[in-house]
Amino acid sequence: MSSHEELEDLLARAGLGDRDAFIGLYDATSAKLLAVCLRVLKNRSSAEDAMQDAYVKIWNNADRYAVTGHSPMTWLITIARNTAIDRLRARRRTEPLDTHSERIAADTATPEQSAIAGSEARRVMACLDELEEDRGAAIRGAYLDGKTYKDLAEQFDVPLNTMRTWLRRGLIALRECMSR
Repeated sequence: MSSHEELEDLLARAGLGDRDAFIGLYDATSAKLLAVCLRVLKNRSSAEDAMQDAYVKIWNNADRYAVTGHSPMTWLITIARNTAIDRLRARRRTEPLDTHSERIAADTATPEQSAIAGSEARRVMACLDELEEDRGAAIRGAYLDGKTYKDLAEQFDVPLNTMRTWLRRGLIALRECMSR
């Protein structure tokens, strides 16, 4: 790993369009940034793609890096992490809903636990299907797809507080359904 000053120098030179400096920056930091992307995405191929996107952003914005006394690695890691999170969110938006029960079941250790988790996931999905269509879709969006309340309010064209009420009442209805 390069020193703090060396990384700042490489970033400054890359910001001026120096390709050799950018290559040096890549060589000095790529292992760490790949690890960051891999931690978020948990898939090497996706992590490598995210890291490549992160380096494109770094190349395009290297001239914006400001020497503040903080480690330049913090700036680089933030770009890589945010890029990986954006990819994760995009992937979750395009995942079919029935894969959620498989993902819940896949996180358990033993076959017995996997069967129980799969059964519980199917019960949750059945209870979600009992809700009004827009309420169920809002809960899926918030709790399975990671959408924000604001995004959901815009998607369903309702005020933010109405969306909060939908979600709260929907969760109460889910709890009642699951207790049957």
